[in-house]
Amino acid sequence: MNSTKYLITSALPYINGEPHLGHMVGCLLPSDVYARFLRQKGEEVLYICGTDEHGTASEVGAIQEGIDIKEYCKRYHEVHVKLYTAFNLSFDYFGRTSSHQNKEITYHIFNQLDKNGYIEERTIKQVYSIDDEMFLADRYITGTCPYCGYEKARGDQCENCTKVLDPTDLINAKSSLSGSFNLEVRETKHLFIKLPELEEQLKKWLETKEYTWSEVAYSIAKKWLKEGLQERCITRDLKWGFPVPKPGFENKVFYVWFDAPIGYIGITKQWSDADPSLRNWKDWWLNAPDVKHIEFMGKDNVPYHTITFPAQLLGTKEAWTQVDFLKGMNYLTFNGGKFSKSEHRGIFISDAILEFPIDYWRYWLMANAPESSDSSFTFSSFANVINKDLNDVLGNFINRVMKMTLTNFGHVVPEGGDETEEERNLYTFIEDLTTTYTKYLSELEFRKALSTLREMWVEGNNYIARNEPWKVIKTDRDRAACILRTALNLIRVYAVLTAPIMPQTAKKMLELLQISSDNLGWITGSMKENLTTLKAGHAIHSPELLFSKIPPEKVEELVVKYKETEA
Repeated sequence: MNSTKYLITSALPYINGEPHLGHMVGCLLPSDVYARFLRQKGEEVLYICGTDEHGTASEVGAIQEGIDIKEYCKRYHEVHVKLYTAFNLSFDYFGRTSSHQNKEITYHIFNQLDKNGYIEERTIKQVYSIDDEMFLADRYITGTCPYCGYEKARGDQCENCTKVLDPTDLINAKSSLSGSFNLEVRETKHLFIKLPELEEQLKKWLETKEYTWSEVAYSIAKKWLKEGLQERCITRDLKWGFPVPKPGFENKVFYVWFDAPIGYIGITKQWSDADPSLRNWKDWWLNAPDVKHIEFMGKDNVPYHTITFPAQLLGTKEAWTQVDFLKGMNYLTFNGGKFSKSEHRGIFISDAILEFPIDYWRYWLMANAPESSDSSFTFSSFANVINKDLNDVLGNFINRVMKMTLTNFGHVVPEGGDETEEERNLYTFIEDLTTTYTKYLSELEFRKALSTLREMWVEGNNYIARNEPWKVIKTDRDRAACILRTALNLIRVYAVLTAPIMPQTAKKMLELLQISSDNLGWITGSMKENLTTLKAGHAIHSPELLFSKIPPEKVEELVVKYKETEA
């Protein structure tokens, strides 16, 4: 353990509706795995997240459900909390961007930007929907991107080419609320942040991230800067949001993308305010050189977190904590398109948790994390991975070892026998893989990490197959005892290393060995020491099946149920 404190943030899920597996693998689950890993290593970690609640989407959602906007946000915040708890996400605090703490900090940052000359007033032309009788937020205007031709580009950004847009840039623009093309441009007064005046500071700051950020994140940020920054509007003609604290703008609110990233800080203050004995929020965010900040998000959120939010903080001329490492993810696709809440494409969390144990999902998603490119979800792929990796490899090893031990030695770790060249080779092999696995998790290379973990599981089966304790027991009871004792210790090592990925499975594995999963540390020291931790006579439980195969007929049922088609 060192003096570095780890601040982990996941992109804040938007309040409207419920999250799907795309949200989970894009930011929420990887951040949880990393937080769990660091805690096991004994590091000081603050892992925060929360619902992003302002903007037109929540206003429209409340209208559609016929309830007050505050009640709408409260209701769906509770839905998010329930689903993330079910998915075993280990947030230290899950807050809300509509909190008074976030309002206070948003106002402070805005006032600093204004005082330092980075805010300007402009009268602009904005799209007004005559049929909807309202100015449309950028994201509620859709049309064809003038740069790449994508037909479902939004008025703030094209998801396909990540180009930042103004609504008036779109071809064949329409209201995504009513579908009406009956739009007109009207004048309205707004506030802008002068990003061009912060461009040089941003460039210098970004240059320090070239070898530390993921390629997805760094390339998108560089693309923005290469194209040149434009002033960005930070206010909107809406009712729901933080009112702008500036004369002449009392009837406007801050743009959701202005106050939402500040929500990381506001939520930390919520956490701190909830328990005064906790470390003060400023110790994490202001004049905090001992803090390392790691962010996780899908690639569509990357521009705001690599350009506009850092610019907001730089413009205050205060020592705010900036992101040290940004893990940008590509998309999880289903039926030929990315998982989408608005188009209701994909598997939603409330359905996922009813279909299979949570650890099945956690394992598949991390083993197929869309790191260097998009990943495609199919139920066939899901079943194949669960059946082969979890049932046939890990589950088979645990079940065989436990059954052979109980049949031949009872409910205890067997006594007798000395290590041979087989065990010494195993120590070296597993130690090397543990070092590699730890390295990959530290570097947020999740697919490589899980491939390494699986290789360790395979080696356990190979060790048993080579040494054949079911045969050896007939002629050399002490040798069989040594093999099974080593294998039982290997189960303990597997449980510790598996815990960040599959916490419930790891807990069950340790329970079989009558070991508490509380305050679980990481694997350190020599592997010989780790594979001889459980001594002869240590009590163990009867085996239980940790996994079940997913049969072909279940896959066929799910394909029909979720309307899976060929991509």
